Amino acid sequence: MLLELKRLRRLHVGPLDLAVEAGHCISISGRSGGGKSVILRSIADLDPHEGEVFLEGRACSSMPAPQWRRQVTYVAAESGWWEDTVRPHFPPSTDFAAILPPLGLDASVADRSINGLSTGERQRLALLRALCLQSKVLLLDEPTSALDHESVLQVEEVLKKRLAQGTAILLVTHDVEQARRLASRHLHLDAGQLEEISADALVHPDEVPELVK
Repeated sequence: MLLELKRLRRLHVGPLDLAVEAGHCISISGRSGGGKSVILRSIADLDPHEGEVFLEGRACSSMPAPQWRRQVTYVAAESGWWEDTVRPHFPPSTDFAAILPPLGLDASVADRSINGLSTGERQRLALLRALCLQSKVLLLDEPTSALDHESVLQVEEVLKKRLAQGTAILLVTHDVEQARRLASRHLHLDAGQLEEISADALVHPDEVPELVK
């Protein structure tokens, strides 16, 4: 297994055990405030937690946090920015003319002000920023919540290519159809525990899905 959770616990969530294979996407659904983001942030070692997470058999606690987060990367629905323009947030060798158009963005976006970008533009750029790290695991928290349908599909095509290269993805999404298109397994968070559900059982997050028997 590429990623393994062992008795992971944070606040009202857990303990959780989960194994994630390379090249697979697992969707996580559940009601707002239920703790989905808590799970992703704990896996990324952004918040204190109990239990352990392993990457290719190596414990998160055995390596420096920056090293872990370059390999197990969390992308929030609205990520932070620390420079005024887009370009400084990417490696100096980044070929913007190659990476921006697949997500419906013009190469000129690289030199625009962060404050002048729409929420959807910032969302796609934050995802690209994470993809440049070549992470082994992507933890995506509502990565397309601000996008129109065409842009959503563009993002999904990029993610499918990354899955084909062996990256594992944990995807928190309220978009039922997106979960069905991208994920091979589906988990529902309820009362702090993850339960596996079928693709057919996926419903609006405020409804209760039928658990896999």
